[in-house]
Amino acid sequence: MNLHEYQSKHRFAEFGVPVPQGKVARTPQEAYEIAQEFGSPVVVKAQVLTGGRGKAGGVKLAQTPGEAQQHAENILGMDIKGHKVLRVLLDPASDIQAEIYLGVTNDRAARKPLIMASAEGGMDIEEVNRTAPDKIIREHVDPFLGLRDYQIRNLAYGINLPRELWKQFIAITRSLYRCYVESDATLAEINPLIIDGNNNLLAVDGKMSIDDNALYRHPDLAEMRDTSAEPQAETQARAAGLSYIQLDGEIGCMVNGAGLAMTTMDMTKLFGGSPANFLDIGGGAKAETVAAALRIILADPNVKAVLFNIFGGITRCDEVANGILAALGEVRTDLPMVVRLVGTNEKEGREIIDNAALPNMVTAATLADAARKAVEATKSA
Repeated sequence: MNLHEYQSKHRFAEFGVPVPQGKVARTPQEAYEIAQEFGSPVVVKAQVLTGGRGKAGGVKLAQTPGEAQQHAENILGMDIKGHKVLRVLLDPASDIQAEIYLGVTNDRAARKPLIMASAEGGMDIEEVNRTAPDKIIREHVDPFLGLRDYQIRNLAYGINLPRELWKQFIAITRSLYRCYVESDATLAEINPLIIDGNNNLLAVDGKMSIDDNALYRHPDLAEMRDTSAEPQAETQARAAGLSYIQLDGEIGCMVNGAGLAMTTMDMTKLFGGSPANFLDIGGGAKAETVAAALRIILADPNVKAVLFNIFGGITRCDEVANGILAALGEVRTDLPMVVRLVGTNEKEGREIIDNAALPNMVTAATLADAARKAVEATKSA
């Protein structure tokens, strides 16, 4: 789950990271009132869960409340990479002397948190990593030992941070790391962390990603989820307890088990097709779960065929078959469907499908056969 900039910086502040005292506006009038309250130049920033806001015209400096109101009017409703701007953040303008990147993320290969710092703050860190990787200083943190001061000093030395700022930098880095750990985050990033005109460090932009699997421990963070910024299908899938990610292919896939789902997607590509989604209905899925999953797949206008690949271990194949038919009773479709049922009650499941005698549904004995038939169906469709 990604947080907006204003949410991320609010979370940072809770752990002691210095941030501007900004406020969020949802209308141009609110922007005017906030700018008037600050009584100084402000930065008006679009709040969307994507990068490239500045290049798209979503970040503007306003010298007066009237100018802030005009910028807000232009930015609100703007489309930035498919995300509609519904709110803007107004921060007091800062006197930026230098910009630093500071972030914590997961390094899956090392199985440790990774802290990164760079003197190339304010830039896309992925671009810096691609063009000048030596400008990013990295420190892995042993989760049993925690972050050590010498590691933070290594970062400060590596980015040539002035010595008089090291004490602030150590405190901010330690606070950011604690925020990352105690939020069960997968990313906590300040870009940029600026040196202002008073020679202080200030986090003027922030980004956080929270591990969905840990949200049950953080109901306060779960409430921050912006469902307007994600595909409606993913919102519906989460409510139904399904693991679903929308893609841009043509074959809707319904599978039980994440590994089997990935294999199914790979098989469709092997035969020249493209998956429209990742969808794991999980173990022990009942008919109503399968029906909910199928409704989500059929709601995607790009889907030209549906591939069911169910290995019945905990999940019963007859339950899946009943779920398919129940969903088709609610959502009529003539899309071709390929069903592969193997495992617990597979005979009963196949009988249910065969007895339904649906003209647009065929069965397959193997995954390769099912993937091939699904790809052929999309081409004929």
